[in-house]
Amino acid sequence: MKLKPTLIAVVLSALAAHPASAEFQRQPRVSGIETYGYKWNPSDQDMNKALAYKANAKKGRATYKICKGCHQADGSGLADASYPQLAGQHASVIIKQMMDIRAGRRDNPRMYPFSGEWIVSAEEIADIAAYLNQLPPPAGNGKGDGANLALGKHLYDQDCASCHGKNGEGDAKKFYPMVAHQHFAYLKRETRESRDQGRRNTNPDMVKVLKNYSDADVAAVSDYLSRLTLPKK
Repeated sequence: MKLKPTLIAVVLSALAAHPASAEFQRQPRVSGIETYGYKWNPSDQDMNKALAYKANAKKGRATYKICKGCHQADGSGLADASYPQLAGQHASVIIKQMMDIRAGRRDNPRMYPFSGEWIVSAEEIADIAAYLNQLPPPAGNGKGDGANLALGKHLYDQDCASCHGKNGEGDAKKFYPMVAHQHFAYLKRETRESRDQGRRNTNPDMVKVLKNYSDADVAAVSDYLSRLTLPKK
């Protein structure tokens, strides 16, 4: 597989070649959690193709070079919430989120031009996901002020651990993300958006759990989550 030129160059080239095409300018938008009868994780042809493909982490390392300008070479992202920490994340979760952005189930205009099929194929997304999955999660992720960790632990144990795991390890088969080692600011923003149905591909079961959370509750549980670590293999 030939290595693509830098992602920005590819996107700019696509825009120049198709200046009037909305495909390269606006993210599509399909029904999300705000819609009556919303179904979480619907069948998706591209996602099914990526999940069924025998991914190659070595190829993924090469293809990831088009992503590391934002998500960093080690997959650590940025602590200010602009880019999540992806190292060690379940491959299935990365595939689902990229396909949700590509299809318009999750709104992310910044990411959309970088996830289109004219940039990466379903198989290349699977390779990237496999590569990120085998990277060690960084210990130096962004954390909160630590003021309400007891409350955060109580909320997590009560409402979140049954899905995301005792140590925040998530569940690859169920597409539940690993939340351990994730940046506090990103966790706080995404948890609040999930509560308020702004993250339109959120699992409805999570919205039910979060609907009575105050902003202080969201901050406390996010701070606690950011401090969870996975047991060493």
